[in-house]
Amino acid sequence: MLPQEIIRIKRDGGRLSPETIQAFVAGITDGSVTDAQISAMAMAVFFNGLDGDETVALTLAMRDSGDVLDWTGIDRPICDKHSTGGVGDNVSLMLAPIAAACGLAVPMISGRGLGHTGGTLDKMDSIPGYTTQPDNELFRKTVKDAGCAIIGQTADLAPADKRFYGVRDVTATVESIELITASILSKKLAAGLGSLVLDVKFGNGAFMANFEDARKLAKTLVEVANGAGTKTTALMTDMNEPLASAAGNAVEVRNAVEFLTGAHRDPRLEEVTLALAAEMIVVSGVETDRAKALEQARDALTSGRAAETFGHMVRVLGGPADFVEKYGDHLETAPLIAAVEAPEAGHVQAIDTRAIGVAVVELGGGRRRREDEIDHAVGITGLKPVGAKLERGEPIAMVHARDETALKAAKAAVLDAYRLGGNEPEPRDPVAERIAG
Repeated sequence: MLPQEIIRIKRDGGRLSPETIQAFVAGITDGSVTDAQISAMAMAVFFNGLDGDETVALTLAMRDSGDVLDWTGIDRPICDKHSTGGVGDNVSLMLAPIAAACGLAVPMISGRGLGHTGGTLDKMDSIPGYTTQPDNELFRKTVKDAGCAIIGQTADLAPADKRFYGVRDVTATVESIELITASILSKKLAAGLGSLVLDVKFGNGAFMANFEDARKLAKTLVEVANGAGTKTTALMTDMNEPLASAAGNAVEVRNAVEFLTGAHRDPRLEEVTLALAAEMIVVSGVETDRAKALEQARDALTSGRAAETFGHMVRVLGGPADFVEKYGDHLETAPLIAAVEAPEAGHVQAIDTRAIGVAVVELGGGRRRREDEIDHAVGITGLKPVGAKLERGEPIAMVHARDETALKAAKAAVLDAYRLGGNEPEPRDPVAERIAG
């Protein structure tokens, strides 16, 4: 069937058979379907949706568009985590080595930035020499030697999704629950996982701002993944403020290394990271008691084992051997760094988190177009959390910019994103709910 005829069926609200979906995905893979046709299909799905069977069919077709990994010979439970994306969400950089230090094997296939949210691969590209897209042999070696590997999709892993993902980023079709589900799970199922934990964000910095919409996504992901044979649970986490105090690429890597070494740990970031680590330990079957699993994760972090594991992973994938010890020497810094000063005294009442993410993109830390290059040095650090008390003139954040024009615009954006007031707001639990299969 012609691609345009398949698009027409979905445009008109029709149901696509598994064979039709497989044919369209095959065309994405071999190039016979154009970017314009992918965009049209994505928009048709955005407005008309996919039912459960269509979503499973799309997931499996994209999974089978390339290799499906086999981890025979690695004597550890194979488990991974995926986040639906947020601002200042560098959890993966700490979580993978924490879980590996607790006895799991973590083949973490991650993505690049989508819309206003940062991408794990863009962050890892900040590390000189680090190979974010190794071949399967190096990927396997890294997981075996270090216990974890944070990489992107190679040409052999879910190649149809890689292309689909890039088109969605620049066509305002990111928020489709069915497309998000198929994209996430096609990569994860291609990784040959035994179990999976999902970090599904809600709030003004998440793709699914509404809690119930995010909850629907979490349930869909859990149901489809378990239906495909991968034991999966999800945590609903709050993205009404940046998770880390840094947003960008190199600045978030710096934040992650300082977290792992104990130099600095943002409290909400620590709570979410350890909760996800405990969930991975339980869902993989290493431990049945969640409280004990949490203590195992905390010990892996505070003992320094997780930092050692991160350094080992970086070395095997081509990064500096002394990266953890001398990250400041290896990470690029922006030429201009300036404070955003509080215009008045008060407590931080709320943050427009999406606006912070957009400000990072405008600085050059994200993509306006699919082919844009990332400026790894720019970003925002020292972001004050909700509830923080500020005096007039005290820094709300520090902007790292390439030039004066970008610096001025980012400072204005941060000021607009923060709302100050007299009373300290009630704290929110960053982990709102657990969803089991």
